[in-house]
This record gives sequence, C-alpha cells and structure tokens, in this order.
Amino acid sequence: MNKLMRTLAVFGLGAVLAGSVQAATDEDAIRDRIKPIGDVCVEGQECGSSAAAAPVETAGAAKSGKDVYSSSCFACHGTGAAGAPMLGNAGQWEPRLAQGMDSLVANAINGVRAMPPRGTCATCSDDELKAAVEYMVEGSK
Repeated sequence: MNKLMRTLAVFGLGAVLAGSVQAATDEDAIRDRIKPIGDVCVEGQECGSSAAAAPVETAGAAKSGKDVYSSSCFACHGTGAAGAPMLGNAGQWEPRLAQGMDSLVANAINGVRAMPPRGTCATCSDDELKAAVEYMVEGSK
C-alpha cells in the first residue's frame, strides 16, 4: 500500500477503536448514572449484607394533635373532602365514635376508605396520629 492508503487505514482503524472506546465509556457512564443508590433493609429481616436497618428517628419533640391536624389533616377533615368527617361536625363523627377510639386511631394509622395510611403525615408517629384523632374528636362533640 502506498503511504496515503496506509494513513487512511490506520486512521479508519483508529476511528473504529476510538468509537468503540467511547461507546464503552458511554455505557459505563450510563450504568453509573442509573445504578441503585442503596438497598432497602427492613428491620427484623435478613439484609444480605452487613448493613443493619436504620432505626426510625423523629427530630425534636412530638407534635401536638392540633399541630398534626393543622399541618396534615385539615385538607380533608377541614373541608369534608373524600367524605372525611369534618372537625366540629358532631353528626359526622357520631357513627365513627360508636366504633371506639381504638378503631379510630387504627384507621388513622392503617388508612380507611379514601384515607391512605397515616393520612398525609407519613412522618407522624403513632402517638402523634392518636393525638390528632383525639383533637378532632374533642373538637367535634
């Protein structure tokens, strides 16, 4: 081959190799970008690694029932959205109160009908949810 053809052949081979290296680099970058950032480890279950489930911690003091209601429950229980019994409406709360406080608190924690578990306060403790239920019940007698 003459010099020009050898140069083109080397250039062509170099371009193919460079493209192949670039593609591998792109694939590695993609894999790195979409890899999981962690694993879920549920307390009480084997985690498959030496990592233990992190304990759930709440920052600061417990919120009062009124605070939980104002920040998380008002959207439905203040407006009656999705059939939620409204704070202050004894008639709407009466059949629910007949079920007992334990049942009302369990419904707040586990969800009932249109209300999802923990309502809209996923970070609330069971005690904070109980306080919110007690606040709504007391305000609806």
